Amino acid sequence: MAINTLYLVIEAVWGVLAHSLALLADAGHNLSDVLALGAAWLAHNLSQRAPSQRFTYGLRRSSILAALTNAVILLLVTGGIAWEAILRLFHPEPVAGRTVMIVAAIGILVNGATALMLMKGQKEDLNIRGAFLHMATDALASFAVVVTGAMVLLTNLTWLDPAISLAISVLIVGATWALLRDSLDMALDAVPRDVNPGEVEQYLRTLPGVTELHDLHIWAMSTTENALTAHLVRASSTDNDRLLETVGETLRSRFGIVHPTIQIETARCDAGCTLQGSGVV
Repeated sequence: MAINTLYLVIEAVWGVLAHSLALLADAGHNLSDVLALGAAWLAHNLSQRAPSQRFTYGLRRSSILAALTNAVILLLVTGGIAWEAILRLFHPEPVAGRTVMIVAAIGILVNGATALMLMKGQKEDLNIRGAFLHMATDALASFAVVVTGAMVLLTNLTWLDPAISLAISVLIVGATWALLRDSLDMALDAVPRDVNPGEVEQYLRTLPGVTELHDLHIWAMSTTENALTAHLVRASSTDNDRLLETVGETLRSRFGIVHPTIQIETARCDAGCTLQGSGVV
């Protein structure tokens, strides 16, 4: 965060001095990177807090909110850059191509190194993936800005600067859309994409002695932990404790569900369950 903050200040100053919208666009994106890293760091620390009487799940869900916030901020910043680029296409200004290339080249190193640090964790944590996307797209943007500076030096075509900014904006939106979709799904308690609800239901229905299944819910507690609740109806209450132990272990190892809550009912109370009906999954 410190390195990226220092770089974005340098980039913004030189962007103004060089009259380069591409540099200013990249500086704006770098600002969103710093916010993304800060949000990811804060959410990671909050998610480690122990549950309390008020927050019985702890603050795990903050990682989902951070990922959603990162996606929204990135799209808003990109929209502002795109709008400014469109205006600059109609009113082009001189661009110092050499300065643009030097400053943007530093950005490739800064953003690329940060993205590499986050690469491994982004495969397992949507929150880290949000921060990784910020850094990876900014490294790409910096590379595009270097190309822009070179093309301006060679051709003296000032409209290339806003044109490249628009192209960068399109790429960023494409890379961010999946993050926005996944984080919004998690915020709305959708079944996580790495869990197949049909397979989970089939597994629970084929457990020994189970005659019925209802009130099945699967959702994300955080960007790394999934939860499940379900009612299992059995013909008898024999070996319920052993069954619950087996179910918990299988749900964790096979489906990645670390917090299952199973309620077992007998056939005698099946008809009287208040959570069985047309309005219940």
